[in-house]
Amino acid sequence: MNRKTPLVLALSLWTLAAGPVRGQQGPDQQEGEKLPREVKITEIPDVIAADAKWQQVWQGTDNAGGIVGTSDGGLLFAQEQPSTVQKLDKNDNVSVYAEDTHGAGALALDSKNRVYAVQRTCTDPGREKVPCSEGTAIAIVYPEEDRKVITDSFNGRPLGRLSDLVIDKKGSLYMTVGPAYYITAGDKSMWKLGKGKPQGQVMSLGEDLRTNGIMLSPDERILYVTSGSTILQFDIQLNGYVNNRRLFTKLQGGVNGVGMAVDALGRLYVAAGPGVQIFDPQGKYLGAIPTPRNVISVAFSGREKKFLYVVGSGALGPDGQEFTTPPGVRNNAKTIYKIPVLAEGFKGRAR
Repeated sequence: MNRKTPLVLALSLWTLAAGPVRGQQGPDQQEGEKLPREVKITEIPDVIAADAKWQQVWQGTDNAGGIVGTSDGGLLFAQEQPSTVQKLDKNDNVSVYAEDTHGAGALALDSKNRVYAVQRTCTDPGREKVPCSEGTAIAIVYPEEDRKVITDSFNGRPLGRLSDLVIDKKGSLYMTVGPAYYITAGDKSMWKLGKGKPQGQVMSLGEDLRTNGIMLSPDERILYVTSGSTILQFDIQLNGYVNNRRLFTKLQGGVNGVGMAVDALGRLYVAAGPGVQIFDPQGKYLGAIPTPRNVISVAFSGREKKFLYVVGSGALGPDGQEFTTPPGVRNNAKTIYKIPVLAEGFKGRAR
Protein backbone atom coordinates (compact mmCIF):
# COMPACT_ATOMS: atom_id res chain seq x y z
CA MET A 1 0.00 0.00 0.00
CA ASN A 2 3.10 2.20 -0.24
CA ARG A 3 2.86 2.99 3.44
CA LYS A 4 5.24 2.07 6.22
CA THR A 5 4.21 -0.97 8.21
CA PRO A 6 2.94 0.38 11.54
CA LEU A 7 4.82 -0.29 14.72
CA VAL A 8 1.60 -1.49 16.30
CA LEU A 9 2.28 -4.85 17.88
CA ALA A 10 -0.06 -6.97 19.97
CA LEU A 11 0.95 -7.73 23.54
CA SER A 12 1.22 -11.38 22.64
CA LEU A 13 2.33 -12.43 26.12
CA TRP A 14 -1.33 -12.45 27.15
CA THR A 15 -2.90 -15.19 25.03
CA LEU A 16 -5.48 -17.84 25.69
CA ALA A 17 -2.90 -20.49 24.90
CA ALA A 18 -0.78 -19.30 27.79
CA GLY A 19 -3.78 -19.07 30.08
CA PRO A 20 -5.33 -16.01 31.69
CA VAL A 21 -3.45 -13.72 34.02
CA ARG A 22 -5.35 -12.74 37.14
CA GLY A 23 -5.46 -9.29 38.64
CA GLN A 24 -7.79 -7.20 36.47
CA GLN A 25 -11.40 -7.88 35.48
CA GLY A 26 -12.60 -8.12 31.93
CA PRO A 27 -13.49 -4.84 30.19
CA ASP A 28 -17.23 -4.98 30.98
CA GLN A 29 -17.27 -7.20 34.05
CA GLN A 30 -18.93 -5.82 37.16
CA GLU A 31 -17.58 -6.70 40.59
CA GLY A 32 -18.65 -10.26 41.41
CA GLU A 33 -20.42 -10.76 38.07
CA LYS A 34 -20.00 -14.10 36.32
CA LEU A 35 -19.56 -13.91 32.56
CA PRO A 36 -20.92 -14.88 30.13
CA ARG A 37 -24.36 -14.01 31.53
CA GLU A 38 -27.28 -16.39 31.28
CA VAL A 39 -29.94 -14.53 29.33
CA LYS A 40 -33.57 -15.22 28.54
CA ILE A 41 -34.89 -14.14 25.15
CA THR A 42 -38.30 -12.50 25.06
CA GLU A 43 -40.22 -12.76 21.81
CA ILE A 44 -40.21 -9.74 19.52
CA PRO A 45 -42.86 -10.38 16.85
CA ASP A 46 -41.37 -11.00 13.39
CA VAL A 47 -37.88 -10.40 14.79
CA ILE A 48 -36.93 -13.21 17.18
CA ALA A 49 -38.62 -16.17 18.86
CA ALA A 50 -38.72 -16.64 22.62
CA ASP A 51 -36.84 -19.95 22.46
CA ALA A 52 -33.86 -18.58 20.48
CA LYS A 53 -30.42 -19.25 21.98
CA TRP A 54 -27.08 -17.55 21.57
CA GLN A 55 -24.28 -19.77 20.29
CA GLN A 56 -20.62 -18.91 20.82
CA VAL A 57 -18.72 -19.20 17.52
CA TRP A 58 -15.31 -17.65 18.34
CA GLN A 59 -13.30 -16.17 21.17
CA GLY A 60 -9.78 -14.85 21.58
CA THR A 61 -7.55 -12.19 23.11
CA ASP A 62 -6.47 -10.35 19.95
CA ASN A 63 -9.66 -8.36 19.43
CA ALA A 64 -12.55 -8.75 16.99
CA GLY A 65 -14.15 -5.65 15.58
CA GLY A 66 -16.21 -4.27 12.75
CA ILE A 67 -18.03 -7.46 11.78
CA VAL A 68 -19.60 -7.70 8.34
CA GLY A 69 -21.42 -10.58 6.63
CA THR A 70 -20.23 -12.10 3.35
CA SER A 71 -22.38 -13.32 0.46
CA ASP A 72 -21.54 -16.97 1.20
CA GLY A 73 -22.96 -16.75 4.73
CA GLY A 74 -19.63 -16.10 6.41
CA LEU A 75 -18.46 -13.28 8.63
CA LEU A 76 -15.39 -11.04 8.48
CA PHE A 77 -13.92 -9.47 11.60
CA ALA A 78 -10.89 -7.24 12.14
CA GLN A 79 -8.10 -7.78 14.65
CA GLU A 80 -6.51 -4.41 15.22
CA GLN A 81 -3.43 -5.43 17.18
CA PRO A 82 -2.23 -8.30 14.89
CA SER A 83 -3.27 -6.23 11.81
CA THR A 84 -5.33 -9.03 10.27
CA VAL A 85 -8.84 -9.68 9.02
CA GLN A 86 -10.23 -13.11 9.88
CA LYS A 87 -13.15 -14.97 8.30
CA LEU A 88 -15.65 -17.24 9.99
CA ASP A 89 -17.28 -19.44 7.36
CA LYS A 90 -20.92 -20.55 7.58
CA ASN A 91 -19.77 -23.60 9.59
CA ASP A 92 -17.91 -21.39 12.10
CA ASN A 93 -14.42 -22.36 10.87
CA VAL A 94 -11.94 -19.48 11.08
CA SER A 95 -9.14 -18.55 8.66
CA VAL A 96 -6.97 -15.52 7.86
CA TYR A 97 -8.56 -13.39 5.14
CA ALA A 98 -6.17 -10.41 4.93
CA GLU A 99 -2.90 -9.44 6.58
CA ASP A 100 -0.84 -6.27 7.14
CA THR A 101 -4.00 -4.19 7.49
CA HIS A 102 -2.39 -1.31 9.42
CA GLY A 103 -4.50 -1.82 12.52
CA ALA A 104 -7.83 -2.37 10.75
CA GLY A 105 -10.89 -1.89 12.94
CA ALA A 106 -14.35 -1.58 11.39
CA LEU A 107 -14.93 -3.19 7.99
CA ALA A 108 -17.22 -2.66 5.00
CA LEU A 109 -17.71 -4.41 1.65
CA ASP A 110 -18.47 -2.64 -1.62
CA SER A 111 -20.46 -3.97 -4.58
CA LYS A 112 -17.32 -5.68 -5.91
CA ASN A 113 -16.69 -7.42 -2.56
CA ARG A 114 -13.60 -5.34 -1.88
CA VAL A 115 -12.89 -4.96 1.83
CA TYR A 116 -12.65 -1.41 3.16
CA ALA A 117 -11.29 -0.76 6.65
CA VAL A 118 -10.66 2.03 9.11
CA GLN A 119 -6.90 1.84 9.68
CA ARG A 120 -6.09 2.82 13.25
CA THR A 121 -2.30 2.42 12.86
CA CYS A 122 -0.54 4.02 15.85
CA THR A 123 -3.63 4.97 17.87
CA ASP A 124 -4.22 1.84 20.00
CA PRO A 125 -4.17 3.19 23.57
CA GLY A 126 -2.75 -0.10 24.82
CA ARG A 127 0.13 -0.41 22.37
CA GLU A 128 3.77 -0.41 23.35
CA LYS A 129 5.17 3.11 23.59
CA VAL A 130 7.47 3.03 20.59
CA PRO A 131 7.77 5.79 17.97
CA CYS A 132 5.09 5.63 15.30
CA SER A 133 4.08 8.43 12.96
CA GLU A 134 1.73 6.67 10.55
CA GLY A 135 -1.60 8.45 10.30
CA THR A 136 -5.01 6.80 10.39
CA ALA A 137 -6.88 6.26 7.13
CA ILE A 138 -9.74 4.69 5.23
CA ALA A 139 -8.35 2.11 2.80
CA ILE A 140 -9.13 -0.94 0.69
CA VAL A 141 -7.27 -3.85 2.29
CA TYR A 142 -8.51 -6.76 0.13
CA PRO A 143 -7.91 -8.06 -2.49
CA GLU A 144 -4.19 -7.43 -2.58
CA GLU A 145 -4.16 -5.99 -6.10
CA ASP A 146 -6.75 -3.35 -5.15
CA ARG A 147 -5.07 -2.12 -1.98
CA LYS A 148 -5.06 1.66 -1.79
CA VAL A 149 -5.70 4.54 0.59
CA ILE A 150 -8.99 6.35 0.06
CA THR A 151 -8.34 9.25 2.43
CA ASP A 152 -6.29 10.06 5.51
CA SER A 153 -7.34 13.62 6.40
CA PHE A 154 -10.14 16.19 6.65
CA ASN A 155 -9.28 19.75 5.59
CA GLY A 156 -5.62 18.89 5.99
CA ARG A 157 -6.07 17.54 9.52
CA PRO A 158 -5.59 13.89 10.55
CA LEU A 159 -8.80 11.90 10.84
CA GLY A 160 -8.05 10.55 14.31
CA ARG A 161 -8.94 7.14 15.73
CA LEU A 162 -11.77 6.08 13.40
CA SER A 163 -14.70 4.11 14.80
CA ASP A 164 -16.98 2.76 12.06
CA LEU A 165 -17.81 2.99 8.36
CA VAL A 166 -20.38 1.91 5.80
CA ILE A 167 -20.37 2.10 1.99
CA ASP A 168 -23.37 2.37 -0.31
CA LYS A 169 -23.97 0.73 -3.69
CA LYS A 170 -22.68 3.80 -5.56
CA GLY A 171 -19.41 3.80 -3.63
CA SER A 172 -20.04 6.70 -1.25
CA LEU A 173 -18.33 6.21 2.12
CA TYR A 174 -19.64 7.29 5.54
CA MET A 175 -17.42 7.16 8.64
CA THR A 176 -17.39 8.09 12.33
CA VAL A 177 -14.61 9.30 14.62
CA GLY A 178 -16.45 11.34 17.26
CA PRO A 179 -17.38 13.73 14.46
CA ALA A 180 -18.75 12.03 11.33
CA TYR A 181 -17.65 12.39 7.70
CA TYR A 182 -18.52 11.18 4.24
CA ILE A 183 -17.07 11.01 0.72
CA THR A 184 -19.66 11.10 -2.01
CA ALA A 185 -19.28 9.04 -5.18
CA GLY A 186 -21.43 11.56 -7.07
CA ASP A 187 -18.35 13.37 -8.39
CA LYS A 188 -16.54 10.64 -10.29
CA SER A 189 -13.35 12.73 -10.42
CA MET A 190 -12.99 12.08 -6.69
CA TRP A 191 -12.48 8.37 -7.29
CA LYS A 192 -9.44 8.47 -9.58
CA LEU A 193 -7.46 6.78 -6.86
CA GLY A 194 -3.72 6.42 -7.19
CA LYS A 195 -1.65 3.68 -5.60
CA GLY A 196 -1.36 4.74 -1.99
CA LYS A 197 -2.17 8.39 -2.79
CA PRO A 198 -5.18 9.68 -0.87
CA GLN A 199 -7.75 11.47 -3.02
CA GLY A 200 -11.36 12.40 -2.51
CA GLN A 201 -13.08 15.31 -0.78
CA VAL A 202 -14.04 14.49 2.80
CA MET A 203 -17.12 16.35 4.05
CA SER A 204 -18.33 16.75 7.62
CA LEU A 205 -21.71 15.82 9.08
CA GLY A 206 -21.06 18.21 11.97
CA GLU A 207 -18.33 18.13 14.58
CA ASP A 208 -20.64 18.73 17.54
CA LEU A 209 -21.33 14.98 17.63
CA ARG A 210 -20.25 12.00 19.73
CA THR A 211 -20.69 9.37 17.06
CA ASN A 212 -19.70 5.73 16.97
CA GLY A 213 -21.91 3.43 14.86
CA ILE A 214 -23.13 4.32 11.37
CA MET A 215 -25.66 2.66 9.05
CA LEU A 216 -27.76 3.22 5.91
CA SER A 217 -31.43 2.49 5.34
CA PRO A 218 -32.12 -0.27 2.77
CA ASP A 219 -33.02 2.32 0.09
CA GLU A 220 -29.87 4.29 1.03
CA ARG A 221 -31.79 7.54 1.32
CA ILE A 222 -31.28 7.85 5.09
CA LEU A 223 -28.06 7.75 7.11
CA TYR A 224 -28.16 6.80 10.80
CA VAL A 225 -25.43 7.57 13.35
CA THR A 226 -25.25 6.85 17.06
CA SER A 227 -24.40 9.91 19.13
CA GLY A 228 -24.13 8.98 22.78
CA SER A 229 -27.53 7.69 23.91
CA THR A 230 -29.32 9.03 20.85
CA ILE A 231 -29.55 8.02 17.21
CA LEU A 232 -29.55 10.75 14.61
CA GLN A 233 -30.65 10.52 10.99
CA PHE A 234 -29.75 12.50 7.90
CA ASP A 235 -31.17 12.64 4.38
CA ILE A 236 -28.95 11.58 1.47
CA GLN A 237 -29.68 13.66 -1.61
CA LEU A 238 -29.63 12.38 -5.21
CA ASN A 239 -26.31 14.15 -5.75
CA GLY A 240 -24.82 12.28 -2.78
CA TYR A 241 -24.72 15.18 -0.35
CA VAL A 242 -26.04 14.70 3.18
CA ASN A 243 -28.21 17.17 5.11
CA ASN A 244 -31.35 17.61 7.27
CA ARG A 245 -29.95 16.31 10.54
CA ARG A 246 -32.61 15.33 13.09
CA LEU A 247 -33.28 13.05 16.05
CA PHE A 248 -34.37 9.55 15.06
CA THR A 249 -34.80 8.04 18.53
CA LYS A 250 -33.32 7.69 22.00
CA LEU A 251 -31.86 4.46 23.29
CA GLN A 252 -33.58 2.79 26.23
CA GLY A 253 -31.88 2.99 29.63
CA GLY A 254 -29.62 5.89 28.71
CA VAL A 255 -26.90 3.60 27.39
CA ASN A 256 -24.60 4.64 24.54
CA GLY A 257 -25.05 3.13 21.10
CA VAL A 258 -22.18 1.44 19.30
CA GLY A 259 -22.40 -0.59 16.05
CA MET A 260 -25.60 -0.96 14.01
CA ALA A 261 -27.20 -3.23 11.40
CA VAL A 262 -30.41 -3.07 9.37
CA ASP A 263 -32.83 -5.77 8.27
CA ALA A 264 -34.78 -6.19 5.04
CA LEU A 265 -37.73 -4.18 6.40
CA GLY A 266 -35.58 -1.27 7.50
CA ARG A 267 -35.58 -2.06 11.23
CA LEU A 268 -32.45 -0.82 12.99
CA TYR A 269 -30.44 -3.08 15.33
CA VAL A 270 -28.19 -1.19 17.75
CA ALA A 271 -25.44 -2.68 19.91
CA ALA A 272 -26.05 -0.90 23.20
CA GLY A 273 -24.58 -2.22 26.45
CA PRO A 274 -25.87 -5.63 27.51
CA GLY A 275 -28.04 -6.17 24.44
CA VAL A 276 -29.21 -5.25 20.95
CA GLN A 277 -32.01 -2.66 20.87
CA ILE A 278 -34.36 -2.74 17.88
CA PHE A 279 -36.32 0.13 16.32
CA ASP A 280 -38.74 0.29 13.42
CA PRO A 281 -38.14 2.73 10.52
CA GLN A 282 -40.15 5.41 12.34
CA GLY A 283 -37.98 5.16 15.46
CA LYS A 284 -40.42 3.15 17.58
CA TYR A 285 -38.71 0.89 20.11
CA LEU A 286 -39.64 -2.76 19.45
CA GLY A 287 -37.66 -4.48 22.18
CA ALA A 288 -34.18 -5.73 22.98
CA ILE A 289 -32.28 -8.98 22.61
CA PRO A 290 -30.19 -9.46 25.77
CA THR A 291 -26.66 -10.72 25.18
CA PRO A 292 -24.21 -12.83 27.20
CA ARG A 293 -21.73 -9.93 27.18
CA ASN A 294 -21.80 -6.21 26.51
CA VAL A 295 -21.77 -5.87 22.73
CA ILE A 296 -19.89 -3.50 20.43
CA SER A 297 -20.74 -4.69 16.91
CA VAL A 298 -23.69 -6.38 15.19
CA ALA A 299 -24.31 -7.83 11.71
CA PHE A 300 -26.56 -10.23 9.80
CA SER A 301 -25.16 -13.26 7.99
CA GLY A 302 -25.61 -17.04 7.75
CA ARG A 303 -28.08 -18.85 5.54
CA GLU A 304 -30.60 -16.40 4.05
CA LYS A 305 -29.08 -13.76 6.35
CA LYS A 306 -31.25 -15.06 9.18
CA PHE A 307 -28.58 -15.16 11.89
CA LEU A 308 -27.68 -12.14 13.97
CA TYR A 309 -24.00 -11.95 14.98
CA VAL A 310 -22.57 -9.81 17.77
CA VAL A 311 -19.13 -9.13 19.20
CA GLY A 312 -19.05 -9.17 23.00
CA SER A 313 -16.30 -7.73 25.21
CA GLY A 314 -14.20 -10.32 27.05
CA ALA A 315 -13.58 -14.06 26.71
CA LEU A 316 -13.01 -17.18 28.79
CA GLY A 317 -9.60 -18.74 29.26
CA PRO A 318 -8.92 -22.49 28.89
CA ASP A 319 -9.65 -22.94 32.60
CA GLY A 320 -13.20 -21.66 32.07
CA GLN A 321 -12.52 -18.45 34.01
CA GLU A 322 -12.76 -14.94 32.62
CA PHE A 323 -9.58 -13.82 30.88
CA THR A 324 -7.95 -10.91 32.69
CA THR A 325 -4.80 -8.84 32.32
CA PRO A 326 -2.50 -7.19 34.85
CA PRO A 327 -3.25 -3.61 35.93
CA GLY A 328 -2.36 -1.17 33.17
CA VAL A 329 -2.50 -3.78 30.38
CA ARG A 330 -5.44 -3.32 28.01
CA ASN A 331 -7.80 -6.28 27.77
CA ASN A 332 -8.61 -6.88 24.08
CA ALA A 333 -10.39 -10.21 24.57
CA LYS A 334 -13.58 -10.63 22.54
CA THR A 335 -16.24 -13.29 21.92
CA ILE A 336 -18.45 -13.64 18.85
CA TYR A 337 -21.96 -15.06 19.21
CA LYS A 338 -24.76 -15.79 16.75
CA ILE A 339 -28.49 -16.36 17.19
CA PRO A 340 -31.22 -17.43 14.73
CA VAL A 341 -33.81 -14.72 14.06
CA LEU A 342 -37.16 -14.48 12.31
CA ALA A 343 -36.13 -11.28 10.57
CA GLU A 344 -33.97 -11.33 7.48
CA GLY A 345 -30.94 -9.11 7.08
CA PHE A 346 -30.93 -6.69 4.16
CA LYS A 347 -29.34 -8.54 1.21
CA GLY A 348 -28.63 -5.49 -0.90
CA ARG A 349 -25.57 -4.58 1.16
CA ALA A 350 -23.09 -6.46 3.33
CA ARG A 351 -24.38 -5.14 6.69
